[in-house]
Amino acid sequence: MRFGLLEKLFVWLFGRRVFAVAWLTLKAAFRFRLVQVLLVLLLAAVVGLPIVIKHDGTAQGFTQILLTYTLGSIVTLLGFATLWLSCGTLARDIEECQMQMVVVKPVARWQIWLGKWLGLMALNVLALAVSGAAVFGLLKWRSGRLPLEVQQQLRAEILVARGSIKEPFDRNAIEAEVESRLQERLKDNKVAAMDRDFVRKQLREQVKAELQVVPPGMLRRWVLDFGLRADSLRDQILFVRTKFFAAQKSASGTYSGIWEIGPPDGERYRSQPMSLAPDSFHEFPVSGKLIDRQGRLTIDFQNYNETALLFPLDEGMEMLYPESGFGMNFIRALGIVCCWLALLATIGLVASSFLSFPVAAFVSLGLLFVGLSSGTVKQVVEEGGVAGINPNTGYIDAPDIIDRVAVPFFSGLLKVINLVQGFSPIDSLSTGRSVGWGQLGLAFVQIVLLLGGILSAIGIFTFTRRELATAQGTT
Repeated sequence: MRFGLLEKLFVWLFGRRVFAVAWLTLKAAFRFRLVQVLLVLLLAAVVGLPIVIKHDGTAQGFTQILLTYTLGSIVTLLGFATLWLSCGTLARDIEECQMQMVVVKPVARWQIWLGKWLGLMALNVLALAVSGAAVFGLLKWRSGRLPLEVQQQLRAEILVARGSIKEPFDRNAIEAEVESRLQERLKDNKVAAMDRDFVRKQLREQVKAELQVVPPGMLRRWVLDFGLRADSLRDQILFVRTKFFAAQKSASGTYSGIWEIGPPDGERYRSQPMSLAPDSFHEFPVSGKLIDRQGRLTIDFQNYNETALLFPLDEGMEMLYPESGFGMNFIRALGIVCCWLALLATIGLVASSFLSFPVAAFVSLGLLFVGLSSGTVKQVVEEGGVAGINPNTGYIDAPDIIDRVAVPFFSGLLKVINLVQGFSPIDSLSTGRSVGWGQLGLAFVQIVLLLGGILSAIGIFTFTRRELATAQGTT
């Protein structure tokens, strides 16, 4: 079978030998019963899931089903299938003595390894493209059947790529203030005996609280600088996205406040008293004409409650603005998912380069579960030990040998996990957030080139040094 220009491009980039291995890997994958089952499950996730799970008729409910649940199911299915196939395609060839017949031919082992990876990625790209196109088509078709008001909300808040502007805050200034207060505290002998990292963490939260808390009856002001975007956004509808926490629980469960937006010395938008729930995001539209001549938008919040409200520095206040269309944003999001699948294929091939198929599959799935347990890893690093803070003393006990080994290990592991988990395309799509080309490029560099490249070098090295003649075939 010939692919014309695509085949010539592939051969020019990787060589005919790598292309031959990749093509044979792709054909062999379709003979796996797992791939056949995968296609059925993908069809069920794309078509069956939106039918079985009914949404509540709102734009958010519709998006939750069509994007979050459906795409999440597709990514999960493709992820596990990729790990399983990547472990099997190399390990089984070695165990069944097929690889021994290949390596005697004039093809290098690194070409075999790379061809296997490219064949798996060809299958992933094909499956992701078909399932993604089905989700996109179903989304457009189902959204056209919603009430006109819901359709308008979808186009304004979900089926769009929205950029974000936040008020900057000086992290270095915060850390400098923390260190200054720490030195003052260390003059107290009781504080000096405590774990310094724990005290530093407490002081950091105290300093940040002073910047985040809005006391009862007081006002909090944010100034957002749109820069060069301001002129193009004055004719657009912008969305305020805010989130806060309450110091005390109210009887109604909600908290009242008034928003004033616009130039302090000019015409401003003043909202009616809003009843807002804590610990959840709220969005409401404002006109882009409220941006002043310097390209800045001033937002004031008046706290009319008897308790303090805390707006987090990182997600307490941001302004969303239309940046591009949904279609290209959807494609870029699938591109980041493809980077995830590339890393999973690499992990499976690395494991199968020196392990048997069952052990390679077990190790690969174990690494995947470790990656999904980033919350536990982060807690160990933040608390400075496996046991954590002693509830009787309020601080960390003297670290033992386990903590001395575990904390640096988990710290390095967390940095690796953050290289991958720093990208969340499904969450961005479901909230109408922009997945930019820069984000896609960074994901490719960090996940595929950096982390995947290091693992690939390990896998190719171990596969090249492996003695295949000692592998026992099955009878």
